[in-house]
Amino acid sequence: MFQLEASPEDMGHVKIANEVIEIIAGLAATEVHGVAGMAGGVVGGIADLLGRKNLSKGVKVEVGQKQCAVDVSIVAEYGVKIPEIATEIQNNVKRAIESMTGLEVVEVNVHIVGVQFAQDERETDSGTTNTTARVK
Repeated sequence: MFQLEASPEDMGHVKIANEVIEIIAGLAATEVHGVAGMAGGVVGGIADLLGRKNLSKGVKVEVGQKQCAVDVSIVAEYGVKIPEIATEIQNNVKRAIESMTGLEVVEVNVHIVGVQFAQDERETDSGTTNTTARVK
């Protein structure tokens, strides 16, 4: 938990939970064009594709006194240039965390754990289309 330093004339302390920083990072990552969604932790070799409801999933932060490091796991849309969206994610996450919390972001590691393909007009027998490929 990150705690802002207070001067003697202040009325108290401000504490920012790590989960708040994770949510800021997750929201900043999903704002980047080409990000299909956040990916949860790898369990049994399968990454779970998550929607916007739980933005802290797929994000891990390490918070020190005045600095933090962030790991973001995402699923990319098929056809995007992965190095370009990774750089944009790094810049967006860094900017959001630093402006909202005052912490210095020393690194943002982006993990691409899958690719989501565009909706195909051909459907399987069950009437649904599998649109996500995951890598281990």
